[in-house]
Amino acid sequence: MVGPVEKYLLEKIKTEGSIHITLVDPEKISASDASRIAENSENSGTSAIMIGGSTFVSQAHLDDVVKAIKSTVNIPAILFPNNITGISSHADAIWFMSLLNSVDPYFLIGAQILGAPLIKKYGLEPISMGYIIVGEGGTAGIVGKAISVPYNKPELAAAHALAGQYLGMRFIYLEGGSGAANPVPPEMILVVKHLLEIPLIVGGGIRTKEQAIAAASAGADIIVTGNVTETNDAKQRVSEIIAAIKGLKV
Repeated sequence: MVGPVEKYLLEKIKTEGSIHITLVDPEKISASDASRIAENSENSGTSAIMIGGSTFVSQAHLDDVVKAIKSTVNIPAILFPNNITGISSHADAIWFMSLLNSVDPYFLIGAQILGAPLIKKYGLEPISMGYIIVGEGGTAGIVGKAISVPYNKPELAAAHALAGQYLGMRFIYLEGGSGAANPVPPEMILVVKHLLEIPLIVGGGIRTKEQAIAAASAGADIIVTGNVTETNDAKQRVSEIIAAIKGLKV
């Protein structure tokens, strides 16, 4: 069943074309900083706030960050968990994701089995996602024990994505890794999007409006930026990225 947050995202994509989501890493910031970033991002036109990181954070701090975000903005707060420790009862929804190119069954289905009862108990909206580490992969690739798909093998990324779609996942995420030197190349996005009938999310290494435009023009339905929100000129840069993406809609 498609829940309200998923319906909201699908409608935004349908009416606006590519959309932007801001990623907040609770491991790196305080609850008050998370609230400020979320508020600035909402004012700039971001469509939702994702909360999650690649390593571990205390449950209490995660809850504080989510509550601070929820008290500040009216857009959805969506959990982006790296493990069952990334689940908070205070969010609106959670990416219920499987790391499709992990060699560890835990990240394919084990964590999901452990987390599912909690998600049910908390009343969170699960949004099914196939997660694929590409390029450098960063910390997410190391922690998730993923065999990262090289940027020069777009057909392999497409095969992973199509498998996720056929397994019933409703979103696919190409992850270049937090802070990656180079974002997912447009050539890979094009090949993956050509085979998919579900929304494609792209994140990792996107720091400029030019990189965001390249990803959106190649077929990314959702652009995720995270590290850019931690820079001194974060508000301006996020605004420029969002404005550039919205400018593609004709």
